[in-house]
Amino acid sequence: QVQLVESGGGLVQAGGSLRLSCAASGRIFSINAMGWYRQAPGMQRELVAAITSGGRTNYADSVKGRFTISRANDKNTVYLQMNSLKPEDTAVYYCNANVFQQGSSSSRNYWGQGTQVTVSS
Repeated sequence: QVQLVESGGGLVQAGGSLRLSCAASGRIFSINAMGWYRQAPGMQRELVAAITSGGRTNYADSVKGRFTISRANDKNTVYLQMNSLKPEDTAVYYCNANVFQQGSSSSRNYWGQGTQVTVSS
């Protein structure tokens, strides 16, 4: 099995910053794309940012220029640096990873448990 453990959420004032981390562990052979999603109350889960194993990134328009995704392949960890936070960024943030497990011929997606980010105005 594979586990994703997120950390770094919390309460911050508008204009502030937070850094989320997500570490994958378990029977991992390799990890393809990793990403961050968020879900606000009453809303669908949406992609925030994603990064390939080669470092290519993709961002939601709403966070471009404010958020930066990065990863440490040697640590199976993905980060999300969030700057200039706005109240509308308030949501539960979920980590996602597309993982090849040891001994498996296909990859599958795994999700973290989520971490709350609250931005006060």
